[in-house]
Amino acid sequence: MIGEQKIQHPRIQELRIRGFRSLANVTLRPVPGANVLIGANGSGKSNVVHFFNMLSWMLKSRRLAEFVTREGGADDQLHGGNATTPRLDAEIKIGTDTGQNDYRFSLVYAYPDQLLFADEAFRYSRDGLATEAKWHHLGSGHREAQIVRAGQGSRAEQASNRQTARTVTYLLRNCAAYQFHNTGSTSNFKKTWDAEDHAFMRSDGGNLAAILHWLEHEDFDRYDLICRHIRRVLPGFGNFQIEEQYGKVALRWRPYLLNKTYGAHLTSDGSLRFFALATLLNLPQEMLPGILVLDEPELGLHPKAIALVGDMIRALANSRQIIVATQSPLLVDAFELDEVFVLEMRNGCTELTSPDSVQLQTWLDEFSVGELWQKNLLGGRP
Repeated sequence: MIGEQKIQHPRIQELRIRGFRSLANVTLRPVPGANVLIGANGSGKSNVVHFFNMLSWMLKSRRLAEFVTREGGADDQLHGGNATTPRLDAEIKIGTDTGQNDYRFSLVYAYPDQLLFADEAFRYSRDGLATEAKWHHLGSGHREAQIVRAGQGSRAEQASNRQTARTVTYLLRNCAAYQFHNTGSTSNFKKTWDAEDHAFMRSDGGNLAAILHWLEHEDFDRYDLICRHIRRVLPGFGNFQIEEQYGKVALRWRPYLLNKTYGAHLTSDGSLRFFALATLLNLPQEMLPGILVLDEPELGLHPKAIALVGDMIRALANSRQIIVATQSPLLVDAFELDEVFVLEMRNGCTELTSPDSVQLQTWLDEFSVGELWQKNLLGGRP
């Protein structure tokens, strides 16, 4: 089995979800680069993002029970409630340069309003083998994922199983979901932050000031690139003005040709979100996760900013797999038809389909992908 240091270009090959919120029975087979989930409000796009959030709570901090409580309880996580769907099943296949790593789990409803593991298993299948490897099971009845402990090793575990569990955990932890929607008074954008918290961007962008402060002093060319991108959308923007005081930093910026500086509390919602997006999508490779999931990055942005975000996503997709949930035809215009997946709500369930590129080829000669969506030729009306 390969070690973590040799893993390159991880990519989700298949994701199956059964019984999570509106995702009664959904299978997503994303392409290696950019993937765009489109659909109307309430079609289930955000539930796909929330599934990745649940994975993060399960594997990064081993706090699935806390995630369930924060999200309204176990009954709210199950499609139609536990009376309709008492069990949640998921399987994720992640490919690397040498083979396929699989992880699956089943969660069942239990009193009082909690989820317990009914099954948890993993395996690694090396490329070139005629058959897939056998699953290694981790038992049932536990409240938190056991694959993390399986990778930490014990005498009862074979060395190959320990390494496989460690690698699967690493790959899944290296998949991060981002949502920069909260720009209100409680937003982390508007709080002081630990200056040393700059290794990677938090899911809500709360450590943006710490990252920009580090880039300005350690990777100025990249910092300058981010500022130039921002000026393309906000011509009055000069530079960030972030200073460390007692180990803390706060987000402040200076307008062009003015000595006055502005904090996050005096910055528009759209500007704050664009600051975060421009920074995330231009981070050094070592500061990025292997797989990025973005939830409606267009929210509150000017059309010019949306187009630029689409260009930056496309550029980053050359080195990372990215999954974007959006309802913006302008953002969809940045992508090819075979990168688009349509989500629609039917009879209370999310259905996921791929547009027929052959059938739509004649239309593509005259219209962009976003325009086809606006004309309702792709489904999932914007």
